[in-house]
Amino acid sequence: MMTIARCRQRVWILLSWSFVAAIVFGLGGCAEHRMDDKLDMTAPSEFSLGPEDVLRVTVWKSPDLSGEVTVRPDGTITMPLIGDVQAVGLTANLLAKRIAERLTEYVSSPIVTVQVKEVNSYFIYVLGEVLKPGKYPLKSYANVMQGISLAGGFAPFARKNKIKVLRDVSTGPQGHEGKHQIEIPVRYDDILNGTAVPGNFILRSGDVIVVP
Repeated sequence: MMTIARCRQRVWILLSWSFVAAIVFGLGGCAEHRMDDKLDMTAPSEFSLGPEDVLRVTVWKSPDLSGEVTVRPDGTITMPLIGDVQAVGLTANLLAKRIAERLTEYVSSPIVTVQVKEVNSYFIYVLGEVLKPGKYPLKSYANVMQGISLAGGFAPFARKNKIKVLRDVSTGPQGHEGKHQIEIPVRYDDILNGTAVPGNFILRSGDVIVVP
């Protein structure tokens, strides 16, 4: 038969483990909640190419290999001799390097440059309680408040502190990426007083601003 002391000891052990478990899972939850705190607030130093961008590819002393190309929806461009080359996600300089590597089979020490003639792949959506909801193609990087401004600003009954930005992020190793959507909360009042986390961050192409 279990003594009262033994019973108390067992209860104390169970309570101790429950307390430890609560701390561990609580910390894990906080870490997940803070994932969006690490958003990069600044614009990328180099532009990553996307579908519908128009490029000027120049191969030095090879006019037959040079010309304007448009990045297709599948993320590739087509070049003479070497065929399709993946372009989406690369900078112009990296794409030039990739083309040069492929051309070495046909051209001795090729010198390749890539210029972005038209940016057509950077766009955002603004939905909900704004004056002009819709899709907005952009030629330069914009932050959340600039995106809302493009849509005419808030409608009279907008809940400014309940804004969300929906973003598709890649998962899995390179070449086998999947996509899942995250929600980034935005509080207008916090942005105004400088306490917002993650703040008035730079939007990525395809981001959806939802103003309830």
